[in-house]
Amino acid sequence: SSSSGTLYEQLSAHDIARVVGGWCLGQASTEMTAPSERRIFYSYHEEIGNFCYGGGNPMRPHRARMVFSLLKSYGLLKHVSLHRPTPRSFEQLTEFHADDYIDFLRTVTPNNAEDHMNQLRRFNMGQIGDVDCPVFDGVYEFCQLYCGGSVAGAAALCEKKVDIAFNWSGGMHHAKKAEASGFCYCNDIVLGILELLKEFPRVLYVDIDIHHGDGVEEAFYLTDRVMTVSFHKYGEFFPGTGALDDCGYGKGKYYCVNVPLKDGMDDTNYQQVYEPIMSKVMEMFQPSAIVMCCGADSLSGDKLGCFNLSFEGHSHCIEFLAKYQVPMMVLGGGGYTLRNVARCWTYETGRLMGIDLPDELPEAALQEYNYYLDTQCLRISVSNMKNMNTKEELEDIKRRVLEHLSQLPAVPSVQMAYRPPVKKEGELPEEDPDARGGGQAHEERRRVKAGDESDNEEEMGAGRARRDVSGNDGAGSAPAGSTPAAPAADGATVAPGMQAATLATSEALNGGAGASPTPMETDEKPAAAPAQAADAPEGGAPGVTTLGAGNAVYAANGGAQNGAAGTVTLGASVGAGAPPSAGQAAGISILGPSTNVASSGTTPPLDPAATGAAAGSRPNIIGASMGANAPSGSTPPTAAEEGGIYRPQ
Repeated sequence: SSSSGTLYEQLSAHDIARVVGGWCLGQASTEMTAPSERRIFYSYHEEIGNFCYGGGNPMRPHRARMVFSLLKSYGLLKHVSLHRPTPRSFEQLTEFHADDYIDFLRTVTPNNAEDHMNQLRRFNMGQIGDVDCPVFDGVYEFCQLYCGGSVAGAAALCEKKVDIAFNWSGGMHHAKKAEASGFCYCNDIVLGILELLKEFPRVLYVDIDIHHGDGVEEAFYLTDRVMTVSFHKYGEFFPGTGALDDCGYGKGKYYCVNVPLKDGMDDTNYQQVYEPIMSKVMEMFQPSAIVMCCGADSLSGDKLGCFNLSFEGHSHCIEFLAKYQVPMMVLGGGGYTLRNVARCWTYETGRLMGIDLPDELPEAALQEYNYYLDTQCLRISVSNMKNMNTKEELEDIKRRVLEHLSQLPAVPSVQMAYRPPVKKEGELPEEDPDARGGGQAHEERRRVKAGDESDNEEEMGAGRARRDVSGNDGAGSAPAGSTPAAPAADGATVAPGMQAATLATSEALNGGAGASPTPMETDEKPAAAPAQAADAPEGGAPGVTTLGAGNAVYAANGGAQNGAAGTVTLGASVGAGAPPSAGQAAGISILGPSTNVASSGTTPPLDPAATGAAAGSRPNIIGASMGANAPSGSTPPTAAEEGGIYRPQ
């Protein structure tokens, strides 16, 4: 009709190509639409584009800078929360990767690569121009930056500050735990998902890169908390994994979905497979967060890819999941025709912000880079390559994938457990290097709790809460609630910082007599336990009672015939006294640091008057500043005076 002919005349050549390609979304807009109310997090570091794989390698980190330039030219950056990522440290990278692998990455350089040939082969790396993962200058810093961007985006999602987080420099989905692969050294996707799992019970990972996301699938192959879904070319194509029957194992059975495809996949066929599968995934798995690897090598005309997708078809995959209003992290990935990669990711950023960018590129973008002089337009046309995926094959793949998904159990629950803290950056203001403690602002932001212990022994009196026994005049009271160090059988002193449970277990395993666990620091007093007396030789007095988790030096060491029980010292810095000889008075139990019973190799006083008790009694001196020679007639402290520690008499 005449009306349809008029409309046809109004369509540009690009719009006609979009209709022929099978994804008719209407005429390309010439004006920018208003942004949506979604909160957008955009991670970008200005140094990321300076790294170069070298040797004609098709992977170019410079593409992230090109995307940033286009977004700035279109004026989209004013609608996002721009974040400059902090490089990940060695410890943070090894939350997933092997220590020796990350240590090698930060050690190797192009200058010393020849000295590490065995490790290069072990970690699937090599010299520039020889392999996919060369040792280029700054490779470790490059990994730190793009991993920092992904983890920062995940942390922002965990804190409910944003709805969508972008990191186009990330998406290195081939990296393994201890191996580089496919231009990828560190797997920022796995690190980001691990961060999300601190807050969200279930995370969905979707990969629309033309290559199979083998590194992410391998990391979560055995779990039901992460479902991995990958749409990729399969058959004599890198990395060679991702068969239809690879669906997880053990607890992760059917939580791994692979959709193998052939060359020439276009928008229409991709949509017919993608939408029903992802609808079923969202129904059965019900993710709490979504991570997408949006490799642009599945676009038409990519140097290494062989699909025939348009920007609209590629972006529709992301927009389809964004409609579920689930927190989403969008990452980069493959893509080796630079001008198309930058255009695609710019277009998709605008679409997720609710902005339909005009097809004509801004003049500022054309002046900054000359990559876009081919058409000077944002969108590209698809080719006329043949689609090798038949309708019957696609229907069979879809049917088998849906059968796997139908066998999933109910939405997996997560057992309540301790939640690790979410990564936070910049909690404290910048320190002043010339001021003690980092400056006044830095000092005020520090959290100082009452009773913080000082490393300086001279300041311990001001930093520790003490419980002194009333009526004692000396010095050296024991800290409240602290576990006193105890000398071992060979005279070595057990560190005061050891946990009571560990010491008590050691005492039980070693068969120590009379040991009892240290009471926990509570207001309630433990019930009274009968005194544990060690057997003494014939005629000897009962052995002493040992309280706390320490080891008795001479417990159950009654001495010679007619001798009294041995002396037990449980305080720190107490010399191990020699066993009493015949006729000695009862042993003395002493707890608390700096209590001097007797120097090593000496004998405690034998006179009952000197010990303040008649022969056979066992005075208790606990933590207060008492020496071995207590005043005559002293009374053992009560349970209240002992700070909640019961001492049987």
